[in-house]
Amino acid sequence: MQFFLILNQKTNKLMSNIWDKISYRLAKLNLFIYKPRMLSYNRNFQKEKVVGLRIGNTTFVDSPKNLITEDFVYIGHHNFIEASNTIKIGKGCQITSFVSLTSHSSHQSIRLYGSHYTKVSEHIGYEKGPIEIGAFSFVGPFSVIMPNTKIGKGCVIAAHSYVKGEFPDYSIISGNPAKIVGDTREKDEVYLESHPELQKYYMSEQ
Repeated sequence: MQFFLILNQKTNKLMSNIWDKISYRLAKLNLFIYKPRMLSYNRNFQKEKVVGLRIGNTTFVDSPKNLITEDFVYIGHHNFIEASNTIKIGKGCQITSFVSLTSHSSHQSIRLYGSHYTKVSEHIGYEKGPIEIGAFSFVGPFSVIMPNTKIGKGCVIAAHSYVKGEFPDYSIISGNPAKIVGDTREKDEVYLESHPELQKYYMSEQ
């Protein structure tokens, strides 16, 4: 009886050691898989050749075939991009982190219909439409861009902004709801005056 008791104790200790090693290796593997890192691509989701496209591995893209990206687009970490109704991100755009781009929105419609939402085919209050972000624009963290929104080129969207509608080129956009609060050319002019050699490159897409 004592023999089996000792054997059982040794077996338990051995199994515990084996499990500790397995757990350690699984933890390292999990860290490797999910560790935030930037991934580089030479083709976009339409399989067209692009240059300098980078997307964080923690960003989720729903309906990727409808996400159109041009050259030198940067999409950082922990973003949610819902592109069922088409999202176009222009050359040189920077989407930082924790940004939501959604080409449809049902939250208002769900409130209107309550538990009957799934019982009807046409939904009042349901929004859907494309999003377009012009070349060399910047989207700050924790911003939300809603359906049927068009951002011009050279724009800056401040952090924590709720953006909906059309905004002209070079707009500085901020707030909830977002409004135009400035012009990026005024800030750029300081550098262009100090470094006139940059004039020939400014906002160039070629």
